[in-house]
Amino acid sequence: MSSTENKILAVLQQGLPRSQRPYDDMAREIGIDTSRLLEILKQWKRQGKLRRIGAIVNHFKIGLGAGAMVAWRVERDRVTEVGEILAKFEQVSHAYERYVSKDWPYSVYTMVHAKSADDIQQIVLQMSRACGISNYRILLTERELKKAPPTYTAQLGTQEAKEGG
Repeated sequence: MSSTENKILAVLQQGLPRSQRPYDDMAREIGIDTSRLLEILKQWKRQGKLRRIGAIVNHFKIGLGAGAMVAWRVERDRVTEVGEILAKFEQVSHAYERYVSKDWPYSVYTMVHAKSADDIQQIVLQMSRACGISNYRILLTERELKKAPPTYTAQLGTQEAKEGG
């Protein structure tokens, strides 16, 4: 990666600035034009180096006091169909597929958020009816662990980042 790309990665892993124009702010911190920053991000997306840029929301602070990971046992040929149905529920923050094992046959996972555990139960029942899957496990969140983005390169401001190495 070039020195500029290393700087972009260092700024990205800090999270988006809380401003009206976060990409302008990031570009300014790196020392490049916003158009150049966006060009590199689009290139990374095309190359598969970047999947997405998104926010991490603290669900508890916005009034959603309950959460659950729901593991769904879905036949292989229905994974995409069922995943798309489940992901459309507004209470689902993410849905994804995982490989099954002989001891854990669940292949589709959804993270569901609501005001209470009872609300979670009702939402999951609606989801079950919508996709026709009745074999699932609800794993209620007991406590929220610190969410932190991964670190791939030195932060800007360190000597290594300043030198581009």
